[in-house]
Amino acid sequence: MVTAARRRPAWVRALDSNLTYQIGTFVLFALGWQVYGTVWGGLLVPTFTETVEAFVELVGTREFWDAMFVSNQALVIGFALAVGIGVPVGVVLGRFRTLERYLNVYLNILLVTPMAAIIPLLVMSVGFGLLSRVILVTIFAIVMVIVNVRAGVRQVDPALIQMARSFGASEREIWMRILIPGALPSIMTGIRLGLGRAVTGMVIVELLMVSLALGNLILEYRGMFNGPALYATIAAILIEALVLISLARLLERKVAPWAPNNQKGANQR
Repeated sequence: MVTAARRRPAWVRALDSNLTYQIGTFVLFALGWQVYGTVWGGLLVPTFTETVEAFVELVGTREFWDAMFVSNQALVIGFALAVGIGVPVGVVLGRFRTLERYLNVYLNILLVTPMAAIIPLLVMSVGFGLLSRVILVTIFAIVMVIVNVRAGVRQVDPALIQMARSFGASEREIWMRILIPGALPSIMTGIRLGLGRAVTGMVIVELLMVSLALGNLILEYRGMFNGPALYATIAAILIEALVLISLARLLERKVAPWAPNNQKGANQR
């Protein structure tokens, strides 16, 4: 049976796709930026075309790629630790309410504490090296991972667990066949959101704690009042974040295609 969406012409489906809306929104944003930068921008706000030119020049320099490499060291290690620690902790907290009663206060502290306030403590404890940057990136990302994983485990239907127990399933089998598969969409969502937070932590630690890599480029261009280069550096960070989140979204659709959000996205394509 042919659905109504299939009966529509190809050009109508193309115009109604998410990609078309995203491209149209970006074009309007670029036009607005160009007009504002031309009329009111002056020295501090470059036009869109000036930023694009500066971006092309920036990605052609060795300095930029060296900064990307240094910054992403903390990002990769910190995010890997956040996932490696956050997923098991989230599953355990979602499964055992008694344990959560003891640890929930510390999770709430991480949720409400301004991360910039932790930087002086890290400097005094472990110095200015890679370790302190990794710790801050991990702290930024791990809270989002734990909260989403815990919520996913709690959303698993308790009747499934009771039925598995009535058929003689062990605790390990309950975890492997019910809890983790049922919470997998939330686990992937937590990983995706944690990745975005990790990028934020990577930049903040370099701006507020130690001026190096991408953070140093931002501070340098700001001090020189080089608006196009400053905006180009920030655009490069945003592009990296969007690419990483898109890859995480793609992995989420592959790993948990039955999730409601993933099914909706597949139907819209």
